[in-house]
Amino acid sequence: MASSNAAAAPRRRAPGPAPSPTGPAGDVHPVLRRATAPPAALDLLAQARAGLDEAAALETANERYATAHLAALRTAAAVLAARGRPEPTSRRRARIRSAWEVLPEIAPELTEWSALFAAGAPRRARAEAGIQGAAGNRDADDLIRDVEMFLRLVERMLVLQPVLPQPRPDPDTPPGTVRERVREVPDAG
Repeated sequence: MASSNAAAAPRRRAPGPAPSPTGPAGDVHPVLRRATAPPAALDLLAQARAGLDEAAALETANERYATAHLAALRTAAAVLAARGRPEPTSRRRARIRSAWEVLPEIAPELTEWSALFAAGAPRRARAEAGIQGAAGNRDADDLIRDVEMFLRLVERMLVLQPVLPQPRPDPDTPPGTVRERVREVPDAG
């Protein structure tokens, strides 16, 4: 049975003002993500963007497919660079795993994307080897569109800040001034 003193124990308060249940939306303090991804992840995203632009400009379907798939791989590598955790070391050497196998463990929300691009890896290998007809025009175009969506999603995940609610303007307050709310207390006298 808990003692009554435990219920009266002081609670820790977060620093700063508490949100007002009746106040403006500016009183709400959302939890922000980290400002940006690490430089290595940002560099990989830039390389992926450049690779995707290059893929769109190439002429043969095999080249477009292989280059777009490489852009997807660099995008996945950016996620791993930003969120990856080193695996516990063991005496035995672990088998080498592809980024598509590791990505769902680090970012479960990207599992379907990982499966999509893992399925295209053998076709990319054939296209890079120069096997005639490894990828058709439609295959390459579809992959470029998929990688574009995947890249935008990862950029939003790793880089962009959420939009914070803006305080509602008070029609009686001149622009640029802050109006404090004061509760009127009746005089007890």
